[in-house]
Amino acid sequence: MPRLSGVDVPDSKRLDISLRYLYGIGPVNVLVLLKEAKLAPEKRAHELTSEEISRLQKIIDNMKVEGDLRKYVAQNISRLKEIGSFRGSRHSKGLPARGQRTRSNARTKRGKRVTIGALKKEVQAKVDASKKEAEKKEAKK
Repeated sequence: MPRLSGVDVPDSKRLDISLRYLYGIGPVNVLVLLKEAKLAPEKRAHELTSEEISRLQKIIDNMKVEGDLRKYVAQNISRLKEIGSFRGSRHSKGLPARGQRTRSNARTKRGKRVTIGALKKEVQAKVDASKKEAEKKEAKK
């Protein structure tokens, strides 16, 4: 199993599929990468020689992948939050940032919801009491 940029690449799969295991390398980047390294996409990862692996590694080192790319994306999001942009506020609230509707969808982004439905009187009284306490705290501030 060849190791590129700290990631174990599966050796039984084709190169164009196995290189996608690296964060930041997708279908288009793989084809460009393989063309630059002069490798066939049909070739399996376990068939690579050490020289071919080093060629791939040199090209990948020039790209933003794995930790560098994750850090870059995180810095962009934090910059958006700092400047107070709308997108930054959506990121900090945990909501979709690109205009998708949230009334009926966006469950993945907003998280799992617990449905209340029909409650017993005791449980309803507890929920009401906690709401009143929260309102009192806000009024004091």
